[in-house]
Amino acid sequence: MSAIAHLSHRRFGKRGQRGSTLIEILISVVILLVALLGAAGMMVRSNQSEMESYQRVQALTLLQDMAARLNANRQVASCYAAPGVITTVGTGGVSAPSCTTGTAAQQATVTTDLAAWNNALLGNTETAASGTVALGAMIGARGCIEAIDTVNQIYRVTVAWQGLVQTVAPALPCGSGSNNYGNDAYRRAISVQVRMGVLS
Repeated sequence: MSAIAHLSHRRFGKRGQRGSTLIEILISVVILLVALLGAAGMMVRSNQSEMESYQRVQALTLLQDMAARLNANRQVASCYAAPGVITTVGTGGVSAPSCTTGTAAQQATVTTDLAAWNNALLGNTETAASGTVALGAMIGARGCIEAIDTVNQIYRVTVAWQGLVQTVAPALPCGSGSNNYGNDAYRRAISVQVRMGVLS
């Protein structure tokens, strides 16, 4: 190969590679952007899962709180939920049924218990620095107490709230219908049945 042909070959070889570094950089940037978008998506899902978990723990705490209050004042358990009536407190709550059984102190305890549970469901136990914004509860939290079996004194305590993503709507009636959560698939609910022991 002559020297002129060799130089000509080297010149065309370099021209054929011009811009390849720029293409490599662009491909690297695209790969990096896809990876960053994936990481951001994972962070969003992680935050959603963390919030869902936080709300479930709050709901379990409030559920056990009312179950303990109901059990502690078992002599007038019917004051918490009259037969055929679901007592609802929290978001969209209604007034408690009137109570005529038990002593005045027991009736006052029922009123205090329902008011405290209502405030906890509304998040009034933890507020922002301004003191006006309630932060301590789930989104759209509501609590329900219903008499399942008045003869055997079995009551169901339920806590319902709004989740962040749609799932299957729970079968529990607390908070269902009336578009309380935009769509029933956003509603979450947990419950416990409390049976009052007959103490002699």
